[in-house]
Amino acid sequence: MNEMVSITRAELERLRQAADELDELRSFDSAKARLASGEDELVPAAFANRLIDGESPLRVYRDLRGMTQQQLADACSVNRVQIAEIEAGRATGSVVTLRKLADGLGVSLDDLVS
Repeated sequence: MNEMVSITRAELERLRQAADELDELRSFDSAKARLASGEDELVPAAFANRLIDGESPLRVYRDLRGMTQQQLADACSVNRVQIAEIEAGRATGSVVTLRKLADGLGVSLDDLVS
């Protein structure tokens, strides 16, 4: 069954634009749903800029949560000095340690190491 339909170029462009707009709406709705469910969160621009500028993600997320190094250490059962070393870039931390810190901050492990 090979049926052919002809449309004007203008109609083709209108259909393409409508398809693009539909994709954007679906992406928007998906993002809203992830925010509403708590799967994603909004990060204020000042904190996002710190991440973009290469500051330690551990420090940025700790500051975003309003925690001191000691509060995070207590919440995660991680030594405060170890947190300071990771934030300063003098240590990387084991996967186990980073997982504890990520859990304590309510972020993914990827958020701390990317």
